[in-house]
Amino acid sequence: MTLPVRILGIDPGLRRTGWGVITATGTKVAYVDCGVVTSDGDLPLALRLRELYEGVTRIVEAFQPDEVSVEETFVNKDAQATLKLGHARAVALLVPALAGMPVFEYSANLIKKTVTGSGHAEKVQVQAMVKFLLPKAAFKVADAADALAIALAHNSHRGTHALRIKHAPMPGASALAAARIAAALARG
Repeated sequence: MTLPVRILGIDPGLRRTGWGVITATGTKVAYVDCGVVTSDGDLPLALRLRELYEGVTRIVEAFQPDEVSVEETFVNKDAQATLKLGHARAVALLVPALAGMPVFEYSANLIKKTVTGSGHAEKVQVQAMVKFLLPKAAFKVADAADALAIALAHNSHRGTHALRIKHAPMPGASALAAARIAAALARG
């Protein structure tokens, strides 16, 4: 029997960080909850990041996910906006990492392609597929729907990560192999 895996998806943003939790049992996925963590735009950056940190911490503590997936930063024309998004993303990566949870990152195009079949799908298409795949999902804002899409994308790619880990060389194995080759060459 396959054990259920609780997955938290995070769509980082300085104003609104979306979050969505699903449970995956074998090939079945079920909606758990979703929402947004917000920061007050009138506060200095450090305090806004603190609000996000505290909010994401509450989500991680409340749902105790087994795995966490976060959307990667895309670079847009506004360097300042990209930098601020990077700060919010750092919070989204740091909180679950501090809790000892594995964190995975996915590009926006891979998330869209995994959920809708098209890497350039519009937000409304992503929301429609999330609603189709998770009929009980009750998201009120696009950021929460995006976070659920991130969790769904991670669920689809979990097998790839497991294979990569299973077949990864053991730590130090390449150094040991290099030492053996060097010794053989020195003898020969």
